[in-house]
Parts: sequence; C-alpha cells; structure tokens
Amino acid sequence: MGTPAPQQIWGTLSQAERDDAYNNTKAVANSADIAAARDAASAAFRARLPQHLDVAYGPAPRQKLDLFPAADAGAPCLVFIHGGYWQRNARELFATYAEGLAAAGWSVALPGYTLAPEARLTDIVAEIGAALDWLKGSGPAHGIAGPLVISGWSAGGHLAAFHLGHPAVAAGLAISGIYELGPLRDTYLNTALRLTDEEIATLSPLRLPVVNKPLAIAYGTREVPALIHDARTFHALRAGAHAPGPLVPVAGADHFTILASLSQPDGLLARAARSILADAL
Repeated sequence: MGTPAPQQIWGTLSQAERDDAYNNTKAVANSADIAAARDAASAAFRARLPQHLDVAYGPAPRQKLDLFPAADAGAPCLVFIHGGYWQRNARELFATYAEGLAAAGWSVALPGYTLAPEARLTDIVAEIGAALDWLKGSGPAHGIAGPLVISGWSAGGHLAAFHLGHPAVAAGLAISGIYELGPLRDTYLNTALRLTDEEIATLSPLRLPVVNKPLAIAYGTREVPALIHDARTFHALRAGAHAPGPLVPVAGADHFTILASLSQPDGLLARAARSILADAL
C-alpha cells in the first residue's frame, strides 16, 4: 500500500490503491466485531450514567453532548470527538472511551456533529467550535468547570488538532488523525466530503500555523501508512516550531484497537491525557 507523501509516490497509485490508503475498515479484518463490542459497551455505560445525556449545544439534531461530570466540578474534562471520516458514526457509540478517565476522576464530554454530505467540513469544524463555546459558558452549570483537554480519534483527531487553539482548550490528545486533507480528494471519501481548495488549505492542520499548546499525537503501529505518515509529519512540524507534546506510538495497535488504552485508567492513552494536561498547567 502506498502513502500520500511524497507526492510523487501518491501520483503513481491507481484509484484502488488511493482508496485503500485510507480504508481503515478494509485494513482491519475484524473491524466490524470491534465496532460491535464498542457499541454494546457504550450503550451499557450510558445506561449507567443517564443524567446528562443528549444536552443540546445548538439547534441541529446532532448538535448535542453526552456529559459525564466528575464528583469534583473543577476536575479536568476530556472532550472526545468521534471519528468516521466526518460521515459516519455518532457520539453515543463512543461513550465507552470515557470510562478510563472517568474512573480516574475526570469529567468527559462527547460532542456530536452533523455528518457529511449534509454538512460540509467547514460546517462540521464550526459545530465543534460551538460545542467548545458551550462547554466554556454552560459547562459549569452541568458540573464541568475544570480545564478542557480536547481529544478525538480518526476524523475526530483532525477536529481535535484543529481546535487546539480554542481559548477554552488547555491541551490536546489527537489519536489516529488525518492532518493533511489534500489526498482525500483523490479517494472514495470525497464523494461525501466534496472538499474545496479553500477547505484543504484552511482546515488541514499541517498547513496551519502551529499552536503553542501541549498536544500528544498518537497512532497505532499497525495503522495504514497514510495515517502513520500524517502523525509523524505533524509531530515533526510541531517539534520544529518548539511546540510541546510527544509523539505516542501505540505498539501493535491498529486503527480500531488503539482506543482500548483509553478505556482503562492506566491505559497508555489515558495516561497520555493526564500527562499532556500536566504539561499545560
């Protein structure tokens, strides 16, 4: 499988090879089983803590948050954004990944967002910004008043990296993200995304000024090469600008199993979230 960089390599790939370069589901044979177990665990977790679910931060149907406030309103809060290439999945399916940090005394907030093609990526980015605005202004009324650590997986990793500069955010943990959008226009993903030149230029974290806040960038060592390349390149860009935050390779993890270490209080990604916040304070 080829990678999208350097560009001359990307240019030699067939359409099928370009599609495969970003097809995580195809790359992980048991991805459907992993997703089914995730969905069941998330439903059970939400059923145990139903007090602050489906809280609206905007008027659209998917502009809602699931909130899991800690006993201490001043505790840190992980804001976890789901993935699905901006066109699949929902916040409700990812509640299980709140369990690790919730058990460690953190609050967790999971924002939803309108999916493509109903929304353009520009609109999706704006919705996450609106969710962060809501958490800053209205979070304390729901028991969330501590520092926000923005995180997300896959497309959510992109959205987390993009919003690191939001004034409400103290630090970030981007997991298996896409930080250069240009190659996606040459793949099956663009049928729904319909990316424009302006969106690629203004929404790709690798093309934007470096935000000087702590950001941990995680990837699985068994991910598709395109995502490994993006993670390493984004970290190198930030390191070159002396921006704080480690590169976190998760040994043996693929695009779907990487999140398991967020579900346990002592998991690698849960520890990375605590560490990156410590760097910010």
